[in-house]
Amino acid sequence: MEAAGRAMVIEEDLHVVDTASRELAPRAADLVSRLDGDAAVEEIRHCVIRAATVPVRSAAELRSAVRGHRAGLNRAGADLGLAVVAAGAVPLVPPGSALVDESPRTRRLLADYEYLARDQIYCGVRIRVETRDGDEAVRVAGRVAPHLPVFLALLASSPYLRDGSDSGHASCRSVAASQWPTTAPVAGVGSEAEFAELVDDLVASGVVVDASMVGFGIQPGPGGRSVELLVCDACPSADATVLAAALLRALVAREAAAVAGGAEEPTTTETRLRAALWRAARSGLEGDLVDPGTFLPRPAAEVVSELTESLAHELTRSGDLDLVRTLLDNALYNGSSAFRQRRTLRRRGHSHDVVGLLVAETAGVSGPRSPVPEAYTRLFGVYEPMAGLDADPSWDEAVEEGGAPRGVYAPVTAALDRIGTVRLRSRQVMAEQEASVAGVAFRVTGQTRPQAFPMDFVPRILTPEVWRSLAAGIEQRARALDAFLDDIYGEREFVRAGHLTPEALDRAPGHRSTGRVQPPGRTRAHICGIDLVCGDDGRWFVLEDNVRVPSGIAFSHALRQMTTSLFGDLTGGFDLRSPEEAFPMIRRTLEAAAPPASGDDPRIAVVSSGPTDSAWFEHRLIAQRIGAPLITPDLLTFRDGVLHHRAGRDLHRVDVVYARIDEDMLLSSPGVDGIPLRDGLLEAIGAGRLTVANAFGNGVADDKAIYACVPTMIDFYLGETPILDQVPTYLCADRTQRDLVLDRLAELVVKPIDGYGGLGITIGPECSEAELAARREDLLTRPEGFIAQEVVPLSTLPTFDGTRMQRRHVDLRAFAHVRREGGRTTAHAVPAGLTRVAPAGSMIVNSSRGGGGKDTWILG
Repeated sequence: MEAAGRAMVIEEDLHVVDTASRELAPRAADLVSRLDGDAAVEEIRHCVIRAATVPVRSAAELRSAVRGHRAGLNRAGADLGLAVVAAGAVPLVPPGSALVDESPRTRRLLADYEYLARDQIYCGVRIRVETRDGDEAVRVAGRVAPHLPVFLALLASSPYLRDGSDSGHASCRSVAASQWPTTAPVAGVGSEAEFAELVDDLVASGVVVDASMVGFGIQPGPGGRSVELLVCDACPSADATVLAAALLRALVAREAAAVAGGAEEPTTTETRLRAALWRAARSGLEGDLVDPGTFLPRPAAEVVSELTESLAHELTRSGDLDLVRTLLDNALYNGSSAFRQRRTLRRRGHSHDVVGLLVAETAGVSGPRSPVPEAYTRLFGVYEPMAGLDADPSWDEAVEEGGAPRGVYAPVTAALDRIGTVRLRSRQVMAEQEASVAGVAFRVTGQTRPQAFPMDFVPRILTPEVWRSLAAGIEQRARALDAFLDDIYGEREFVRAGHLTPEALDRAPGHRSTGRVQPPGRTRAHICGIDLVCGDDGRWFVLEDNVRVPSGIAFSHALRQMTTSLFGDLTGGFDLRSPEEAFPMIRRTLEAAAPPASGDDPRIAVVSSGPTDSAWFEHRLIAQRIGAPLITPDLLTFRDGVLHHRAGRDLHRVDVVYARIDEDMLLSSPGVDGIPLRDGLLEAIGAGRLTVANAFGNGVADDKAIYACVPTMIDFYLGETPILDQVPTYLCADRTQRDLVLDRLAELVVKPIDGYGGLGITIGPECSEAELAARREDLLTRPEGFIAQEVVPLSTLPTFDGTRMQRRHVDLRAFAHVRREGGRTTAHAVPAGLTRVAPAGSMIVNSSRGGGGKDTWILG
């Protein structure tokens, strides 16, 4: 029987979801009741229905049939507020949605299989291809079995568990299904009679309730005149499902011809095939698959493409070759459904968005790929914001308005084009996996689980000329901030000169009495983080100062490691400064800060709140690289007024604490003896026996209202003109300035004076009327708690979203160290920076709001 003569059927299990809540809904019966005839049936679970196409003989007809029955189900559910989702699993499963029917068979399943039957809500797809008879079906199934991992990878669509957590797999459904007693890849028999005998034996053993529970990865279909593929997730992409069916039919035709020609039976062992299936379930299309011929890892795209081309003869005979090649091209370009779901969750951290994507893709609302032909061959062919947003007017640092790369970026964009979408996505997934292994993680606001820090491989490039200017500017700023902190906790000359009112200083939440403990004349802002933005003409501005607990240098290091290990083909011809230089600089700065009593061998300790801290990865890396112990407050104690830390039974002196912990938490934490550390720390600092870097009370210089005074500080303390501009700022505590802000609220950025991590910020042009009204109320009732700034159109850089390059807003956290050397204050810019990337459609770049990072190339 030729391939063209073999009918195909797709039978899908589909989740029923509430379109308002986007949660699973136990209302399959309501939906089925709206349908004509037997177009779909309710499954055991009240939130799942099963729908099948009629037998068809071309891929094009099958495509229409799948789209048709999905559309019919969604039409029937529209008035009920229901939609269907074709996916292995969905991440929103509320209590009650997993209800099952009360038939005797179902009660037996629940009794016999317990949690396997109770807790799993998964949907698969069955693809059937017609065979001459049952014997051909059995023998062909055995010959097709080595290729099962390809089909699993193509349709992998269940990355999330029912509680919304990431399973770590592209198909957790297939991993869970492997726990059932009859889910071997293939039956391992040679005839229809032997298969029937095997099924009878399984039922007689009591291991399965009935024959319907027998579900090998591939087996004879119902009635014995078809091959049935059961290994795959239901997939929201109808095209990917049809692609799998067309490839299966071509495989069946080829292997049936081999059987008819007397070919030997394959020798693939079940253990190897199980291992290959596990790899496919783990990686989907984004990683490696196990080559069925060599049993060695190969990129999934290569394995799938090679299989397709090996079936060109059969696909030509069936008339499907052109369509299959198009569908494969789109599938590889778009990536697996699992990848698309993860990409969607990263944008905002909302599981509802994932379900919305699945609903849209199942309904065929989202297109197969960009309609612009140039996007097929060039990553930058469609370089624009997210669909639905207006063209982004911001200045792009890498690409000119006409689409050509700016000079220094030309080699990078050319290299990216050569690598191509599919291989870039594979490397991106590898980078995320390596980040998870290394613990490069952060927490999105409102979520308890840490996520791998999103790392984009398109670098930001700073030329030597640009870096010299930025370095001079942040060094100048760091010296001025350090002088300000020493002054306001001392003589307050800046206040007496009228540059800052006592009331403004007192309102600053970071102004603490603890700041007065450190003896005057000593460094306070040891390690400064200066946030910079590039405007629409390439002009740089200071956006914020961070002299309390600035973080980010370890992420800069991790991003460079990603570039070196996975994207080394981008760096050819560039002389790059290394982020590694940051760590010996930290060590030297802390040694320079040591109190005189420490002598020539100061003992340094990095103090952290522990593994629950969002920057724990950074704390560990810094401690390791500077050769200092990483300790928590409960390991600290005082002996004769000197701070020590406990290591086993021993106590070790501490001269310098690099405090990567909130000041209040450190002071209130009990030490080894259970006594809060506050009194001992303050006494040791005041007596000159201990340095805490950065100094207590530094939060006053992070205050957004104090930020407005920095240009004046530079003139007052240094007698210099500011090298870097900063964003025009309005102090809402001043009634006149507040009224101006109220008049222009929809045009300005408003920030809490003590805000961090992007919390509490409103960006006027991005706000709804309700958000503006709430902020207006804040300014009328608590004006002293806010400042306002002009909107700076942050520059953009190309950022890979898994299929194409998009414009994303970026900023730059740069670092400068302050030391007392030879009786004078010196500042030292760190030749490394963290370029932070905003989520799509936003200008807030903080990782706690779902942003990511880029490697920052400072050219030597």
